[in-house]
Amino acid sequence: MTEPTPAPISLLSDCGSCFGLCCVALPFAAGADFAVDKPAGTPCRNLQADFGCGIHARLRDSGFQGCTVYDCFGAGQRVSQVTFGGRSWREAPEDTRRMADVFPVVRQLHELLWYLTEALTYEPARPVHAELRRALAETDRLAAGTPAEILAVDVPAHRHGVSELLLKASELVRAAVPRRKEHRGADLFGARLRGADLRGASLRGALLVAADLAGADLRMADLIGADLRDADLAGADLTDALFLTQAQLNAARGDAATKLPPALTRPGHWATTVTAPAGAPAATARRGPRKPHPGRSGGQGGTGGRPRRR
Repeated sequence: MTEPTPAPISLLSDCGSCFGLCCVALPFAAGADFAVDKPAGTPCRNLQADFGCGIHARLRDSGFQGCTVYDCFGAGQRVSQVTFGGRSWREAPEDTRRMADVFPVVRQLHELLWYLTEALTYEPARPVHAELRRALAETDRLAAGTPAEILAVDVPAHRHGVSELLLKASELVRAAVPRRKEHRGADLFGARLRGADLRGASLRGALLVAADLAGADLRMADLIGADLRDADLAGADLTDALFLTQAQLNAARGDAATKLPPALTRPGHWATTVTAPAGAPAATARRGPRKPHPGRSGGQGGTGGRPRRR
């Protein structure tokens, strides 16, 4: 008998149920992604009394592009409403520091929950579905702990185990693609990959900042942790790309011809017309001239920055 898949708390961000934790807990530095410096544990100057963002509708124009490419995967509302029982850091100032410490841990665990949940939808990965279910249940259990229990979690060790399992799932899916390319962790900053055949390629953790992927075929490519900031995805086919997140799309550039997985949406800042020529010729991973990328931020999955706020 197949054991049921656990149903963890929502993995979609609900800013209206959060106490603006991302705008308090996380630091950012002035640069291309943020207009000002802000230390960890200090509320952003744009955070309002209702925990909404005062410049949400014009974040990019105000120099806070980093806020539009971050996703907490539902960790914000879980920490706000469950871990701390709906009592905000403004109501209990003594909990501010602990809440700010707990949030990034739960955010990492929720990111893993997102990937595990997606892996369970891959039919070719059925041989590891039982292991994926167990990992999902254990990850959810860790995220459901008390503040003290959450802070005691060895996240790197847990992430390592989950990552190995996700890699197995990825390999089972991509096995259907012959002669697939291996670019895991590759430095492809500014790479000229226009029209490249990257079906089934491993781009796990690859640095693809400002890469030209216009018209590229990325079907079944593993994009977990790939840094797609400013990457050109105009006309690219991402129909069934593996482990692609909304935050990665929000950090990239695309157009009306970019093909996306059904669960993801076309970012509002993308071109509404077709900007890449159809049927662009295949390319190789040639790098463009390397230059500094100002304001490069950290964060999980290469999508550092801050979440959008209402």
